[in-house]
Amino acid sequence: MKNLAIIILAIFVLSACSNSGKNAKEKSASSSKVTLTAAGATFPMPYYNMVFKAYTSETGTLLTYGGIGSGGGIRSLTDKVVDFGATDAYLNDEKLAEMPADVVHIPTVLGAVVIAYNLPGVEGLKLSNELLEKIFMGEITKWNDSQIAANNSGLSLPDKDIAVIHRSDGSGTTYIFSDYMSKISSKWADEVGKGKALQWPTGMGAKGNPGVAGTIKQTEGAIGYIGSEYAFAQKIQTALVQNSSGNYIEPSIASVSAAAKGEIPADTRVMLTNSDDPEAYPISGFTWIILYKDQNYNGRSKEQAMGTVQFLDWLVSAEAQGQAEKVHYAPLPDAAATKAKAILRSVKYGNEALLN
Repeated sequence: MKNLAIIILAIFVLSACSNSGKNAKEKSASSSKVTLTAAGATFPMPYYNMVFKAYTSETGTLLTYGGIGSGGGIRSLTDKVVDFGATDAYLNDEKLAEMPADVVHIPTVLGAVVIAYNLPGVEGLKLSNELLEKIFMGEITKWNDSQIAANNSGLSLPDKDIAVIHRSDGSGTTYIFSDYMSKISSKWADEVGKGKALQWPTGMGAKGNPGVAGTIKQTEGAIGYIGSEYAFAQKIQTALVQNSSGNYIEPSIASVSAAAKGEIPADTRVMLTNSDDPEAYPISGFTWIILYKDQNYNGRSKEQAMGTVQFLDWLVSAEAQGQAEKVHYAPLPDAAATKAKAILRSVKYGNEALLN
């Protein structure tokens, strides 16, 4: 009996030591800081830079973001070299089918693609659908063309060549712009179409929103399309664009928000361009984070997966969305934020849900 008691005591001690080690390991793992890596669209980069930094400061989770364009963000997620990608062009059904696993879209903010130009002293330029078509198709080549002048009485337009600047990389900003152009111009739709990269009929390319913004700012007579924050930050002139109601609309938080008043599908994949709201800025759109629905891949730990969805859940929260206007983006409407949270709760690690 004495020997049996000694054996039982030894088993108890070993079990206690084992559980103590296990609990310490779990505590250490749960308190360790996660590092998240992302890449993609330059369109929302000013917003991401701000809120990623805020989240790191608040939680200790380190976030790194590479602004390489929406095409690069999609490729990075396809290659599974990032925790999530970023794109201004949602993946259509065909592209989703080509991905190595199921992908979900999380809208994060709304922004405007503005028509930026460089004409000192020429403020309040109004561009109709017809003028946008002819300028970006290379059919109107002078700023004092009678067609531009007729639409802008009172403006003194210079006898200067128009220099069209566009993106040289695969870009969701290009997708939003070309989606809009395809809706307002049958000629554009037939000859150029929409996509992240295009065969341009005229102009010169620059990389990223920063590259296009910098080229326009340095080139008198230039015109191009960029994310609104880049124009505002660099004090670049922006045109008033004609919307579907015939109104000339200036890009603003209110006019971008108006573009999102319509129905939003459960998966949030919708283009907001050419909204029928009379107060909407017509070249507006969501930007999305894309990630795999099953986070258990490539040896990812559950902690890494949990860190990813917890961050994204915060990103669509009122706290993070409340920061959007500081850098000239519009926060998600409540309906979009609710759908984004529901999508995040469908993300799993194997068969295990990550968020309640």
